[in-house]
Parts: sequence; C-alpha cells; structure tokens
Amino acid sequence: MPDSTAVKRVTAFIGTARKKSTYGAVREFLDRLEALGGVECEIVALTDYRIETCRGCRLCLDKGEEFCPLKDDRDVLIEKMMASDGVVFASPNYSFQVSAIMKTFLDRLGFLFHRPRLHGKTFTSIVAQGIYGGRKIVKYLSFVGGALGFDVVKGSCFTAFDPMTEKERQKRDKALAKQSKGFHEQLSKPGNRVPTLFELMIFRMGRTSIRITLDESWRDYTYYSEHGWFESDYWYPTRLGVLKRSAGSLFDSISARISKARAKQV
Repeated sequence: MPDSTAVKRVTAFIGTARKKSTYGAVREFLDRLEALGGVECEIVALTDYRIETCRGCRLCLDKGEEFCPLKDDRDVLIEKMMASDGVVFASPNYSFQVSAIMKTFLDRLGFLFHRPRLHGKTFTSIVAQGIYGGRKIVKYLSFVGGALGFDVVKGSCFTAFDPMTEKERQKRDKALAKQSKGFHEQLSKPGNRVPTLFELMIFRMGRTSIRITLDESWRDYTYYSEHGWFESDYWYPTRLGVLKRSAGSLFDSISARISKARAKQV
C-alpha cells in the first residue's frame, strides 16, 4: 500500500501558451495545494512540447501504442502523468470546447481509454471562460479523467475578462480554495476507492466483450490478459459488497449475450 504520508507529486497540464487567466488560476490552485502540506507541484505547458495530430490509423488501439507512426512527445507527457499522484487539466474555453492543443493531446491518449493505467491517482480540471460554456467543458474533462482511470474531483470554471475585476477574482479564488481542499483530501486517502455501480458496469461489460470478440492478435486482449482483468472483480483490488458482486456477475452475463449475438451477425 502506498505511503499516505509521503510527499505527493501533482502535475498541471495547461492547454495555452498565454500566462494569463488559465495559468493564473492554475498557479493559485497549486499554491493553495502546497500550502495544505505534503505536495510538490509542476506546471506543464503543452505548447512547449511537440504534439502531432492523430491520424486515426488505429495502430495504437489494435497493435499497441509503440506502433504509432507519430514520433512526438506523447510518451514524455504520459510518463509525467504516470509519475504523478495527482493531475490537473486546465484549458481556456475556445469555441465552446477545450483549446486545440489540449484536444490534440487528449486525442494522442486514445489508447489509454481502452487500456487505462492511471488508477489510484487524483484528477481535476480548471477552465477559464469568457462568457459561457465552461461548465460543459468541466463536465467533459471529468468524464475524460474518469475514463483514463483517475479518481475525479469536480473541476471549476470561472469567468475571466481582461483585466479581471476584483469581484471575478474573489469568486475564482473562493472556488479554487474549495477545489484545492477537496483535491488534497482525495490525494491523501489511502487504498483503492470502491467503484460505483456505473463504473463496475463499464469495466465488467467492456472486459467481457473483449474476451469474447477479440483474441491474442489484438493488443486490448493481451493487455487485459497480462493484467489479470479477465478474472478480476475490477481494474484494481477492491472490496465489493454482496450487491455489487451480484451486479458484476449480471453485467458479465448481459455483455456475454450481447457479444455472442453480435458475433453471429458478422
């Protein structure tokens, strides 16, 4: 079991080169986090790294990420996440979504949604908006964080005109204070979190489908096999109560019926 008293490493990935609203909010969040104790932080500006646009060739999904034809800084950034106990994704609201560099980065992580490996790490997001749409982006990033395997702490969205008014700054700082406290609490929790029924359903139905429809020529299949996920209750060791154990078996059964029916139609 990890040492809950050890210094935790938190890395914030920022999807903008401007050291303005988004950067300022991240810096404020990390300063508050460090003030709570036991945390060291790093800010990573995605624009400082070479991130190429995914070509949709599916080689990372079907054969393995090492077969990707793009030779950029994807693996450097993934290693930074793997070496972190906590991760923050921060982006301005551009055209009612994350910035282009942030979306390009997320697209390069596509295989990790198939083969998540960031379990036990804490995640949150920070979004700066001009007028509208930021909350939907926070919701999107929370979904992304969960799909990557993170334990998600609700993100924050703030309105930031330039220059920022004192009222806007106070509102932002209040939200960041609450967010940093919740993030620090989750970061400090020992052991593995018990999955929700929805999370359990996603895992059990997904893995059963992979077991039935794929074989050892597919990287998803071999990855699940190597990690013992075809036999496990969940992605990681955890205690499931009677209800969730029963639900897990039901999810396996439903997925098996669906997968076998689809196989007959091919």
